[in-house]
Amino acid sequence: MRSVAFAALGAVVLGGGVVAWRTATFEAPASAKAVPLAPAVAVDAEAAARRLGESIRFQTVNNQNPADNRWEEWDKLHAWLATSYPAAHKAMTREIVGNRTLVYSWPGSDPKLEPIILMAHQDVVPITAGSEKDWKHAPFGGELADGYVWGRGAVDDKGSLIALFEAMEALAAQGYAPKRTIYLVSGADEETRAGGAKVAADLLKQRGVKAWFVLDEGFSGTTRDPLTGKPVARILVAEKGYATLRLTAEAEGGHSSAPPRETAVVSLAKAVTRIAERPYPTRIEGAVSQGYQALAPQASFQDRVMLANLWLFEPFMARKLEKSPAAAATLHTTIAPTMLEGAPKENVLPQKAIARINFRLAPGDTSAEVMARSKAEVADLPVELSWEKPPFEATAVSSTTSDPWKILSTLVAETSGATVAPGLMRAGTDSWFFRPIATDTYLFTPVILSPEEEKMVHGTNERVSVKALGEMVSFYSRLIRTAAG
Repeated sequence: MRSVAFAALGAVVLGGGVVAWRTATFEAPASAKAVPLAPAVAVDAEAAARRLGESIRFQTVNNQNPADNRWEEWDKLHAWLATSYPAAHKAMTREIVGNRTLVYSWPGSDPKLEPIILMAHQDVVPITAGSEKDWKHAPFGGELADGYVWGRGAVDDKGSLIALFEAMEALAAQGYAPKRTIYLVSGADEETRAGGAKVAADLLKQRGVKAWFVLDEGFSGTTRDPLTGKPVARILVAEKGYATLRLTAEAEGGHSSAPPRETAVVSLAKAVTRIAERPYPTRIEGAVSQGYQALAPQASFQDRVMLANLWLFEPFMARKLEKSPAAAATLHTTIAPTMLEGAPKENVLPQKAIARINFRLAPGDTSAEVMARSKAEVADLPVELSWEKPPFEATAVSSTTSDPWKILSTLVAETSGATVAPGLMRAGTDSWFFRPIATDTYLFTPVILSPEEEKMVHGTNERVSVKALGEMVSFYSRLIRTAAG
């Protein structure tokens, strides 16, 4: 017994020594060396806000069923962009591909330099039926009030689209001529991932384009980080995958007054519950680990100990991060049942019941593994599983040492005043289609939101401040002049 006790004590002392040594010698990944930035152009934030408000009035609402879309609203937006930004349209060539996706090119003077691709989409999600009364200002009114532009798309993603055009208009009007070719790609159907951006990416690939970097949306700046409690701006270097599982249960239909023991709805409910109630394990690795290790110097001593020794404390650090839904979503593949279909009337037993479960695939998990695991969960139930659409796999991780990263991280740090760290995009973007033709792809929207403000994205009372919009215009103008020469 004494030998066992001494062995246990020795193991504890040795383990404690390893933890102490790793903590004492732990260093956060070296920050990229700051690079010189071009100055910003003069920005009339009020005028930009008025134009953003005008763009919101075009109801480019992308519905689950494309037949419900009012496609003429996209056509009106295109015409309005051309008249509102004449200098930019004179400097750039516009093509419309893949059902109203816009591809602009601004030729650079040096064809040997790899081009850059900047992205922002035109479409917006619908508002929740019956929520109109909850909006402080009309959801498609584009009103300027209380220092904000209000309406659907103010942040996601017309804010970025208008800020890009404002920056390009100002530069073109001053006679700016880039050395690198600049592409501005604006998807028409990003919210349903219907593939307009894929058509654009395929077009550029056919033309032999290999981009230096791509920058697309990524709502990743927060005033209160879940680890440090301080402002953090994450430049997202990888993107989770996206897959929607379709579950179909069939049974005899009939009158609800004489139901059988197992109906299609009961079978479906059991299947959905089994899949949803078995979450995927959490992991702090890859882009997520890089991001939190970059923040370690600002963390508490206890958190630094855990970050320096994830081999031992990963479950405890994960438990802390899981208190934030946004942070928790980056740690594992998420499972979200979202849609149900059954009988057309409450007293009818459906012959077919359908559910859809949306998965956001963490790097390291594949759609094939998700399908195999889901089928195993419901193997004894009369339910068929299939993908609603071909899945999107999680992406590779872009560089945090490259010249584009240095430009972006310097610019983000200077303009936001927040600590810059890499991170993982938990949602999906059109940039996924462009990764094969880009050396690096980054996701960042130049606006810092509080955790409470983050809820307005796809929610009620979406808005962006006039001040923040002006800063976005300044951000894009400096990025273009610095990166494109």
